[in-house]
Amino acid sequence: MERLFEIDLKDYKDTDKVFRRPSARAIIIQGDKIALVYSKKEKYYKFPGGGIHDGEDKEKALVREVREEVGMVVIPESIREFGSVLRRQKSDRDENTIFEQENYYYFCDVKDGLVDQNLDDYEDEAGFVLRIVDIDTAIEANDIYKSDIFFNEVMIKRDLRMLRLIRGRICQSD
Repeated sequence: MERLFEIDLKDYKDTDKVFRRPSARAIIIQGDKIALVYSKKEKYYKFPGGGIHDGEDKEKALVREVREEVGMVVIPESIREFGSVLRRQKSDRDENTIFEQENYYYFCDVKDGLVDQNLDDYEDEAGFVLRIVDIDTAIEANDIYKSDIFFNEVMIKRDLRMLRLIRGRICQSD
């Protein structure tokens, strides 16, 4: 898969150990809108998706994560690679550890109707809900997003850059 860009804060020591947490993220375009996770508490948008378990196929992780986070059921045959983004920064949990996350983004279609979300505690606390919005609405919200949690800010800046990249590609195809 093509690497679209990297975010490397270089805020760690080269001698730090590396914790890798790859993820799969969905780009779900519906008409002239995009399906995203919205945090009611933090007021940001992010792409549905999340961590790939050890030994789990990326596309299976994508289907599972989208279902859990937003209740949408991905049509496996519709999954198409878009590209990846590498994120590296000092871990917010473990001292002397680098957090490294390769984020694999896929275009995909979903079935009609929704199933129940199955949120982790932190996702529930953040108030994760499905929002199908104009891409510019998501860009505007993420562009002004600030948090006391720097780790979240880096994640949202990553998805802000992805939203702009996708908007540029969509506009080119019109």
